[in-house]
Amino acid sequence: MLSDKKNDSQNEIDILISLLAKLPGLGRRSARRAVLHMISRREVLMAPISNMLMEVYNTVHQCDICGNITTTSNCLICLDEKRDKTKLCVVSDVSDLWAMERANIFKGRFYVLGGLLSALDGIGPETLKIPFLIERIKSEGIQEVILALSATINGQTTAHYIADQLQTNNVEITSLAHGVPIGGDLDYLDEGTIEVALKGRKTF
Repeated sequence: MLSDKKNDSQNEIDILISLLAKLPGLGRRSARRAVLHMISRREVLMAPISNMLMEVYNTVHQCDICGNITTTSNCLICLDEKRDKTKLCVVSDVSDLWAMERANIFKGRFYVLGGLLSALDGIGPETLKIPFLIERIKSEGIQEVILALSATINGQTTAHYIADQLQTNNVEITSLAHGVPIGGDLDYLDEGTIEVALKGRKTF
């Protein structure tokens, strides 16, 4: 009977390792080390992590304004009155928004598309709420739209589509300059590279 309980416990630990191994950048070996470390510090580490995971699970959602993830109705960036309301940076994913924030150079606001246009995957303008983005640019008096999208075919297709939709509006459209490699994602770039790319942005 005791042997069965040990086996059940081991199975649960293996399941936890397998779940953690699915996270980006971990893998099974790193997940195993993380689980063993948490088990050895159950009270000060595992319990708080477990509680916070459940808390975030129950409260997290997309910001109604920009698409960032938050546990309040609107994210702290959108609520910050000190941000420059005339500049809007368009990114593909939340990870790109966070990368821009880590660089601590852009003081405007954001819009997260949640992906890129892709005819093969059936992702069109409505899926990414691009019409809502265009309306927001018009209604909020945005003066500059920075297209911080990846230098991939889908990224540039999306950027050109947004630029075309804004042709008749009196708004400056720029894109990140040198420093961002072809096919590169903002989330994988260091803060210095992002700063150089943002400061050297050019008219799109």
